[in-house]
Amino acid sequence: MDQSGDGGLYAELLQNRAFQMVDVTDQATAQSPWFAVNGAEITVIAETVPVSSALPNALSVTIPSNASGSAGVANPGYFGIKVNSSDTYAASFFYRFPTASSFTGSATLSLQDSTGQILGATNVTLSGSQTSWVQINTTIQPTITPDALTNNFVLTVDGAEAAGETINFAMFSLFPPTFKNRPNGMRIDIAETLGSMAPSFFRLPGGNNLGQTVASRWQWNNTVGPLVDRPGRLGDWGYINTDGLGLFEYLTWCEDLNMQAIMAIWSGKLPPSIAEDDLGPYIQQAIDQINFVIGDPADSEPAALRASLGHPDPFPLAHVEVGNEVYIFAFICIFFSLDTLYRWNQFSTTLQATFPNLSFLATSDTFNPVLTPNPAEWDIHVYQTPSWFAENSFIYDGFEVTISLNASDIFGTTSDGRLTFPTMQSSTGEAAFMTGLERNSDIVFAASYAPLLNHVVDSQWTPNLVSFDSGNVYPSTSFYVQQLFSVNRGDEYLPSTLPNPDGTMFWSVVQKTSVTPNEIIIKVVNTIGTPSNITFELPFSVDTTATSQVLTGAETDSNTPTAPDTVLPQAGTVDVGETFSYDAPGFSVSVLTLTVT
Repeated sequence: MDQSGDGGLYAELLQNRAFQMVDVTDQATAQSPWFAVNGAEITVIAETVPVSSALPNALSVTIPSNASGSAGVANPGYFGIKVNSSDTYAASFFYRFPTASSFTGSATLSLQDSTGQILGATNVTLSGSQTSWVQINTTIQPTITPDALTNNFVLTVDGAEAAGETINFAMFSLFPPTFKNRPNGMRIDIAETLGSMAPSFFRLPGGNNLGQTVASRWQWNNTVGPLVDRPGRLGDWGYINTDGLGLFEYLTWCEDLNMQAIMAIWSGKLPPSIAEDDLGPYIQQAIDQINFVIGDPADSEPAALRASLGHPDPFPLAHVEVGNEVYIFAFICIFFSLDTLYRWNQFSTTLQATFPNLSFLATSDTFNPVLTPNPAEWDIHVYQTPSWFAENSFIYDGFEVTISLNASDIFGTTSDGRLTFPTMQSSTGEAAFMTGLERNSDIVFAASYAPLLNHVVDSQWTPNLVSFDSGNVYPSTSFYVQQLFSVNRGDEYLPSTLPNPDGTMFWSVVQKTSVTPNEIIIKVVNTIGTPSNITFELPFSVDTTATSQVLTGAETDSNTPTAPDTVLPQAGTVDVGETFSYDAPGFSVSVLTLTVT
């Protein structure tokens, strides 16, 4: 959401690069954010000879007959372009002359600041004899690193040489270096920030972005292969998804960070409801999507497509989510007297029979309504206030007894939606809740924070785990909570005296037996501003000194674009023993790592 894929994690720098899904009768919207340079006339057109069936539109550029100097078009990116002289930028575009011409001349591709100063440029040759589409690939090496992010990508020709010429352009692209040098890959700083959490899984396509209607649904086969063959779609958050960040890119991203993919399939969650007898094609599309990921290329056409893209071996996949946040829309369906239960039944029954080694997640409330067959796993989204999280840290203690749950759970958690950025109050509330998740890790197999990413210039939902702009990344206080829990995981939960469910201090104790000597990891959360003391009595011997990682701040402290480092984890040491006391600062999350002797 909030330009989290296009304009965010996906490293493409040009916004509206291929004029996908735009209405050419609305030129202001169709052209945005492109603008003309030095009097050139630009129009987004429905091409009579499109560059591909997936991309029917093009940008027509006419150079005035009396032009002089450089004329052409420019793009400011997603609210700015970061330019660094140490980076090489890969640029490409398609062009053709709608009418054959004797013109032959140079086009200059450049990166310029807001004053027009050239930061880096390269020249390519255009030929008026090219009435069929030709792709140009080149690189731009800046010589200047500007302080500002208000930079533009500019394509111009010599106005005098090209006077009166019309040139059509399609499928522009501008990429900086990418994470792990993946072609069509991820933005390095955002990828590295997320990677520093040591994440175990990634839910894709994520962001409640499976689509609201049949026409706008996320279709895996439209997101793989050459970029020119990806039509894009209007995503669930109001902006065009290029689908350059497609299924294959998501899966290789998971491999690069050693994450499991929790892959969602579209199940038609909104009215008008798809009739039960008409679900077959959509279930088959889900089967094909799964086969693309794990199928045998010798037996499956989608798997053969995966192999042709350079990945003959299957990707790791254990969990498939049927729909997304269906519980929200169950009320709509009840209001309209629509039966939605058959969707889970038909999808899960067919898919489980086809892929018996996979687990399928339901996304409705647990047992409300009762689903048949009983889901093996659930994806439960909790969007609540900081106080709710602290007050409900025991919600899953005895969960199986309460509702006879013989399943595991995955949770998307966030704090109060009225906050602009997470605060130490909200982050410690979430941490208190997470001690309960860790305590109940026999049924809670994974946990995450949502929303994950947010472009601060185009923010639609707050708060978010990580905010960013075109050149910077701003991890929140909640990010550091997630990081502290993730990188300090044990492999065995150690029972302890339980916190008071109505109290303000919460803790969790785990052991890490995969290292020698073993480690005891204690997480302590204080959800109020007053420092609090807690005493631990251990049934084994430990070194007298433990390492500490402490995140603490005032109640309303936040990490923001203007003050990104307000609250950061601080490393230190504390004196410990078989019995020791710890003073937890106000509004704090502390991780104490003890070595067993």
